[in-house]
Amino acid sequence: MCGIVGLLVKEPSLRESLGSYVTPMLECLGTRGPDSAGLAVFREPVAGPLRRFSLYAGGNEDDLWQSVFDDFQSETGCEGELEAVENHASLVSSIAPGEFKRWLSKAYPRVHLLSVGRAIDVYKEKGHPHEIAKRYGFARLNATHAVGHTRMATESAVSPAHAHPFTAGEDFCLVHNGSLSNPYSIRRKLEKKGIVFETDNDTEAGCRFLEWRMSEGDTLEEAIEKSFSELDGFFTFLMATAEKLVLVRDAFACKPAVVAETDDYVAVGSEFRALAHLPAIKDAHVFEPMPEKIYSWNVSSNST
Repeated sequence: MCGIVGLLVKEPSLRESLGSYVTPMLECLGTRGPDSAGLAVFREPVAGPLRRFSLYAGGNEDDLWQSVFDDFQSETGCEGELEAVENHASLVSSIAPGEFKRWLSKAYPRVHLLSVGRAIDVYKEKGHPHEIAKRYGFARLNATHAVGHTRMATESAVSPAHAHPFTAGEDFCLVHNGSLSNPYSIRRKLEKKGIVFETDNDTEAGCRFLEWRMSEGDTLEEAIEKSFSELDGFFTFLMATAEKLVLVRDAFACKPAVVAETDDYVAVGSEFRALAHLPAIKDAHVFEPMPEKIYSWNVSSNST
């Protein structure tokens, strides 16, 4: 099963409403994935050398985040700003990503780094999407675009680490409805190149393959084209970078997806009912994506 959702707001004045639009989309697809859920949101990029680090820690974290922040500044000598909500925190700092990862793994090994980038912020948790959205205040989010997922686990554990979205590199994420049949051959190929995996989830293999191709100089669209001959299985992939939202289905297109586009937004869901509440949906151009056709919407130009 599983459910995917995505929303890119074209009209800047509506960005403050993105959370209120995307939250019902995610909650609606809780019937497709009640085990866990996640949301990647893309805000206005932070300036210059700054990076945003999304962090997760399980359990009661009443005092943890202040300790993490204090120790980070004192032990690395870097300044930053930290915002925390429940088990999630977002740290903005100019520290190099590699240096931060090394410090975090040594100082706080039980804190998981969910994403790195200038724009991306990721939330992932076990439980029903409605509970997770309420817990982290998704309805109040202000952003340019977002990608979400509701999971019904079929091939790996139910945990925040196995929940989608998956991330790799900077400002890149992927959610997946379907099943890859060759994730371990992809994993072995990438591990020989020094790429480190964090889970046994098949989606991580797809995510890291695409990011590897981009690190080699491909655009995301070119990386997807190469994936058609490398990734075996059934999939609907919804991806996002700081600049765009991208959707593709495999050659058989057996995993559902529907798109609704107006002058103000483009929305993606596994089922139309997840989009039914959106403004002016009756006047939207609604269509089912074609197999192996890459659909791309850019934040700045709104091109498809």
